[in-house]
Amino acid sequence: MSGIAHEYMVEYIRSLIPREDGILKELEEYAKDNRVPIVQKEVANFLKLMVTMKKPKRILELGTAIAYSSILMSLSSKEVGEITTIERDIEMIKLAKENIKKYGFEDNIEILEGDCLEVLEELDDKYDMIFMDAGKGHYNHFLPHCLRLLNQDGIIVADNVLFRGMVASDELVKRRKITIVKRMRTYLELVSSDEKLITSVIPMGDGIAVTTRRNNHE
Repeated sequence: MSGIAHEYMVEYIRSLIPREDGILKELEEYAKDNRVPIVQKEVANFLKLMVTMKKPKRILELGTAIAYSSILMSLSSKEVGEITTIERDIEMIKLAKENIKKYGFEDNIEILEGDCLEVLEELDDKYDMIFMDAGKGHYNHFLPHCLRLLNQDGIIVADNVLFRGMVASDELVKRRKITIVKRMRTYLELVSSDEKLITSVIPMGDGIAVTTRRNNHE
């Protein structure tokens, strides 16, 4: 459990979500057996909802891991034509490539290898949706690039923004996590105070922040 919601609430919410089968079930079981972190069940369901509603044609993901989220988002809407995902961990890249090939997503999902910030600096394509799930201490550094790459009506979904509740409460902060907490607070302040943006922080999983540009009626 992430520690940001009562356990009985988390268990109840998860009980409402149908169990996965096929590809996603296999990936979930692999992640569990090998202790590979993937998005929590309720966050995975939220991603499905966002992709189903938004129907993004092009998605950018920061943090690939075993490609679970990429594959999940690709399966969530036929409108998704291309997912570009960034990963620097060599072992994760290897596993992700194997899964993408094994399940037939080579034409839909592309992995860019390297440090997220360095790769972002080199990108100039536009995306309808950006999913942040890498380098928790660098979300505030990723943000300017993500906004540059985001289509006018696109959305940014950032995971782990409450970081085990530490971001919301000084009493929970562990000394070795102070830098991450400070930087995540900076990220949330940036997306919440910018008059051109509107952001909703949701206490789900380890905390999700959904950001989009405000409609311009002038």
